[in-house]
Amino acid sequence: MTALPPQPLSPLDGRYRDAVAPLGEFLSEAGLNRARVEVEVEWLIALTDRSLFGSSPLPDADRQRLRALYAYFGPAEIAWLAAKEAVTRHDVKAVEYLVRDRLAALGLDRIAELTHFACTSEDINSAAYALTVQRAVRGVWLPKLREVIAVLEGLANEHADAAMLARTHGQPATPTTMGKELAVFAWRLSRVAHQIEASEFLAKFSGATGTFSAHIAADPDVDWPQLSREFIAGLGIGLNPLTTQIESHDWQVELYDRARHAGGILHNLATDAWTYISLGYFAQIPVAGATGSSTMPHKINPIRFENAEANLEIAGGLFATLASTLVTSRMQRDLTDSTTQRNIGVAFGHSLLALDNLLRGLDSISLSRDVLLADLDANWEVLAEAIQTVVRAEIAAGRSSISDPYALLKDLTRGHRVGRADLAAFVQGLDISDAAKARLLALTPATYVGVAERLARR
Repeated sequence: MTALPPQPLSPLDGRYRDAVAPLGEFLSEAGLNRARVEVEVEWLIALTDRSLFGSSPLPDADRQRLRALYAYFGPAEIAWLAAKEAVTRHDVKAVEYLVRDRLAALGLDRIAELTHFACTSEDINSAAYALTVQRAVRGVWLPKLREVIAVLEGLANEHADAAMLARTHGQPATPTTMGKELAVFAWRLSRVAHQIEASEFLAKFSGATGTFSAHIAADPDVDWPQLSREFIAGLGIGLNPLTTQIESHDWQVELYDRARHAGGILHNLATDAWTYISLGYFAQIPVAGATGSSTMPHKINPIRFENAEANLEIAGGLFATLASTLVTSRMQRDLTDSTTQRNIGVAFGHSLLALDNLLRGLDSISLSRDVLLADLDANWEVLAEAIQTVVRAEIAAGRSSISDPYALLKDLTRGHRVGRADLAAFVQGLDISDAAKARLLALTPATYVGVAERLARR
């Protein structure tokens, strides 16, 4: 057997690459290194802007050339870093050497010693991770989540009046509408999306153990904490002012817990959609040329929802691991977070893939209102709740002498089906007012939906 050429080990980099490729711009090794170069370059500019250590502010042309190091970061830089890291065995040190090398090429050797000045690796790393995660979440993942929410809101509005049998505990229950049930998911997801949008993305920039010791030794007259705050704010992220050698990752723990929460809601949506399809509530729209089953030509399998379900489980597990691991660092620093954080993109990748599949799945179903109505018409016993509640109201108002309305309805309906005629006869024989009887006799399972339509359209 011949050996295969090099193959991607993860399906995210193979079978599903196209669906998750936008995340690679930020949450890949190259994306992280580009952000590291960005932080190093901007720190150089920040120091020279303040004329520290004999430097002077750079002309605009030099600033532009420096910023081009990360703006046009590409294959040459990726290859250079890979070769250098093979020697240094240290990724951030390789980035520092890259910046120094490019400074020499640009004729800016005079500021070379300000590269990585007073920084520990985690100053660069924490800022780079804050930037890449922020950009991936806000630029790629959240917009896709918002797409799912928008589709759900559209379907909720479209099907706001589509009465259907609810199934609490899997059993026929008080009717609702399909629109209202989809609106529940849209509302739940919107709430979590809002929390994620408000997430903090924090970095530290305070030296080896978070004390600015080297900074003060180099120049005790500079307000280094304030300079650090201004620098990090200028990158568009927030500063964690009190840390060990590493930024404590609490913002990441909060973010991944919320992303996992969103995934749990999406998983619930996927399983409910799958169940509605199995009940015939939704019909799947055939795709020309697609094969539903290898042996059963009639089948259209709900693969989009099944794929989403599985990927959400994988993403949820990874998000949980990220959150539980990153919250702890031994003493002032250990390296477990380094390996863990390299899987941030994998977690968001599986989540993004699930979102993509949910969008495709929701776009390929059609509501079978006739099936919903037939189901309702076969379950008139669900009106028992309405009848016993009206009877209780009549008793409370002094218009009925019935002693136990719940037991009365339980004897009539529990464990067997009753039809329209049975309920009508039962209502006619009740000791309640004519107005109450009229309201009950006008009810059908399809009209017993309260304000579901209004709730779906909110």
